[in-house]
Amino acid sequence: MTKEEFLALAEKRYDALQDLNGLDNFYDYEQKYLEIWRELGREVLESNLGKVPKDRRKKKTSLLWVR
Repeated sequence: MTKEEFLALAEKRYDALQDLNGLDNFYDYEQKYLEIWRELGREVLESNLGKVPKDRRKKKTSLLWVR
């Protein structure tokens, strides 16, 4: 993942983060904040490692570790 790709993913969530400033309840703020960052983290991880398979328990040899 390049810096530009990461910034593009983060930029998609900038407006959602700014919308949190309008919330007056800290609990709701925290829940939505965590949701936004989890989604971003998942997208960054999938971008670096690849998509998650349908059966997450099935083991595969990762091309990242085989040389």
